[in-house]
Amino acid sequence: MNELMNDVTAFIYKEADMLDFKEYQEWLNLWDADGIYVVPIDPEAEDFRNTLNYAYDKADMRKLRVNRLTSGEAVSTQTTPKTVRAPTRFRILSSDSDRVTVRCAQHISENRHGVLRTYPADVTYTLRRDGDDFRIVEKVVRLLNSDNHLSSIGYIL
Repeated sequence: MNELMNDVTAFIYKEADMLDFKEYQEWLNLWDADGIYVVPIDPEAEDFRNTLNYAYDKADMRKLRVNRLTSGEAVSTQTTPKTVRAPTRFRILSSDSDRVTVRCAQHISENRHGVLRTYPADVTYTLRRDGDDFRIVEKVVRLLNSDNHLSSIGYIL
């Protein structure tokens, strides 16, 4: 279990680093072809297809989101914030020969226009084993304040 935990945390740390350093094309390569990225509004939601979400992205939408972040076309991305992600409190919820489900806490600190904001979240990953690495099958980011007012977030959580 310790080796699996080390492999999973290393993968999640790698993803966080890619997002902080805006390595979006490399980040897209971390995903399973059918992977889903979800940021629900309702922190208790489970049926993401039939509830309102900040994000419910399959592969095409993830690519569009990356394009919007890198093209400068979206107003919210014209002054790109600097971010630092700090994933922590990892717990493997289930594991079999093909998949691993892990939950962790994540704190994202953002600095935009001299204003520092923090977005804490519980994040659940379902990862598919791919040789010595993983692919993201599902990533659900449950923001602690998801049902409150959120200012414009111009990056991937």
